[in-house]
Amino acid sequence: MRVAIAGAGAVGRSIALELVESEHQVMLIERELGQIDPSAVEDAEWVHADACELSSLEDAGVEGCDVVIAATGDDKVNLVVSLLAKTEFGVRRVVARVNDPRNEWLFSENWGVDVAVSTPRLLAALVEEAVAVGDLVRLLTLRQGQANLMEVTLPDPTPLSGRPVRSLALPPDSALVVILRGGRVIVPQPDDAIEAGDELLFVATAAVEGEIRSALDV
Repeated sequence: MRVAIAGAGAVGRSIALELVESEHQVMLIERELGQIDPSAVEDAEWVHADACELSSLEDAGVEGCDVVIAATGDDKVNLVVSLLAKTEFGVRRVVARVNDPRNEWLFSENWGVDVAVSTPRLLAALVEEAVAVGDLVRLLTLRQGQANLMEVTLPDPTPLSGRPVRSLALPPDSALVVILRGGRVIVPQPDDAIEAGDELLFVATAAVEGEIRSALDV
């Protein structure tokens, strides 16, 4: 895919690095000259421009992008970028970062947003749901895709300890996307061993949540 990211701060750069490693074509658009650092993501295209300006997006070739990610630290900017990407350029998928949870209601189809990601809301979900070891907790609903981001912390002991990721009998419409272990973020590979205390993050449809619980024996 060709992906444009508005905002080359810490969040934008991290997203760009992940996408580049997955062999996607990435373009970072940043209006602050001090944030332009091609060495930070060497394989990305860097554009010094204001992503809120229609002409800037035209010059950058946003109409040729499959996905636009509005990842700045300003919710107003992210909404404007999302609206322009969807209405002016017909970008198929628009993802927007929500900085202030109070603004989350704005990040909808009306503003061209397909998926809204709120880090504060994500963290609040962990507290509000009182996450306990062994509970499968829904953290985030992905708009339009009818899928959820879910988390489970494996108890100690767990029958899964020492087993490879490929041994998990996960149902269709589900995927293990990240393992959090002792401050590390692990992108799971088939032969990676699972350990007690691991935090597993899944993306799955609501219909298969029960089957995931069964596969994890939680």
